Amino acid sequence: MNDFPKEKQIILFDGVCNLCNDFVLKVIKYDKKNNFLFTSLQSKTGEEILAHLNIDTTKIDSIILFEPTSTYYIKSSAALKIMNSFGSVWKLTYFFWLIPKPLRNLAYDFIAKNRYRWFGKKEQCMIPTPELTSKFLN
Repeated sequence: MNDFPKEKQIILFDGVCNLCNDFVLKVIKYDKKNNFLFTSLQSKTGEEILAHLNIDTTKIDSIILFEPTSTYYIKSSAALKIMNSFGSVWKLTYFFWLIPKPLRNLAYDFIAKNRYRWFGKKEQCMIPTPELTSKFLN
């Protein structure tokens, strides 16, 4: 397994999903502390991390937040951890932790199941602009 920067958190996302790509661009915009790196679930690095974590994407079709020094989060927990890190008004997302995880994930799964139909799908994974290349793992 690659030696990932220990001070960074890695977001694994569906690289062909328009909603997921928009989410990644929003994270980049609000990540003022430069906490995150990105890789698609379909990439070589993504597949390597998934194998390391023993995650089967046929059972978990989700955003994954991987913290190389400790653990990982999936579905609504990953999204909330990411948004909570932005600070400012984003701290209000802490209230969603009060909702039981099964209910949060039910809503997450409903959106995930319909994301291609509602938001569309790309033919290939997003190719970052030259300015953003340093935020993506191959």
